[in-house]
Amino acid sequence: MDTPPVCNYDNSDYQSSFWDQGGRAYEDAVEGVALSRLLPPQGGELLLELGAGAGRNTPRYKNYKRVVLLDYAHTQLEQACRRLGEDPRYTYVAADIYHLPFAPGLFDGATMIRTLHHMADARRALDGVRQVLRPDACFILEFANKHNLKSVLRFALRRQSWNPFSPEPIEFAPLNFDFHPATVRSWLNLAGFCVERQLTVSHFRVGWMKRILPLGVLVAMDSVAQLTGNWWQLSPSVFVRARATGQTAPAAEGAFFRCPACGAALAETPPEITCPSCGRIFPVQDGIYNFRLN
Repeated sequence: MDTPPVCNYDNSDYQSSFWDQGGRAYEDAVEGVALSRLLPPQGGELLLELGAGAGRNTPRYKNYKRVVLLDYAHTQLEQACRRLGEDPRYTYVAADIYHLPFAPGLFDGATMIRTLHHMADARRALDGVRQVLRPDACFILEFANKHNLKSVLRFALRRQSWNPFSPEPIEFAPLNFDFHPATVRSWLNLAGFCVERQLTVSHFRVGWMKRILPLGVLVAMDSVAQLTGNWWQLSPSVFVRARATGQTAPAAEGAFFRCPACGAALAETPPEITCPSCGRIFPVQDGIYNFRLN
């Protein structure tokens, strides 16, 4: 199938090496602050966590009755299962974002944190997210910002060749992209979202500051600085809360999964699910639904 290249974290120690032991307590804490500000206080019925990884953020969605953790890496979802325990609120799905295996208009909320920067076709990914959301659903998106202050200064001093003011993404490493905030907003609008609020996050992601200043001080400073996000975006990370607008194609009554290859409605029949239309077989192993096409 026509699928852009996918960043695969299978068999990676990303959670332990980057988050647990990588000195990222500041980044994790300020992302938690941003999510607490953007998540609807009343919660909802069904949240889709895109790029859930090992479930680092999942406990922060406590106001949703059910959360579907989606990631391409099966081993990351295995780690999430171990981390979160046997909680019936959680459903684990291995799939790629370009071929989401869900009925249209299924979810009333979605998040995509530290995931868009791996999307070679980010616009297409956002279109797919909108298709599985109900009208008026809340979508919280985080993206890596090419228009951050460090990049602007490096460009002004001619220590950086690419222009942080230009609208196109910059691929600074294979399948690692930074985006211009105005471009992301335009993609969201084209996909059928209305941007409601922006927060700038991780303003003080500087090695010497993280070594010298107490974590609580850094988090308090960032918490205040986040509130400028609707005015300007100069931080390395930007959070956006958007609302799904317009209508969504109707799904078959009671449908949850659909075939990511042909779009047919699927019945939940573990230990494997067979598509009645194209005949593809999708295994369910250790509580993880595997809808990967490759």
